[in-house]
Amino acid sequence: MLAWGKDCSSWDDSVDDSNIKKFGFEEIPEEEYVVTTWHDNELINEVFYFAKYNAVHSVVDVENTLLIHISNTNKEQELLNEYART
Repeated sequence: MLAWGKDCSSWDDSVDDSNIKKFGFEEIPEEEYVVTTWHDNELINEVFYFAKYNAVHSVVDVENTLLIHISNTNKEQELLNEYART
């Protein structure tokens, strides 16, 4: 899970906390571990590049990417175009 934008570290923390709580503070099985990063000082094309070429999981193949954009402004096509260009 890569977070980018305003308060993106809070999204990172929320996903981490959820993963920890799911397993009752026990060791998280490697195949269930959610890898998280936040990118508050990077351009979106840098984050997309990281997502496409550098984001990995230790035991699960990353086969798909889901882009979720939460905003009052619709930038769907702009973001899809940027992701495709990366």
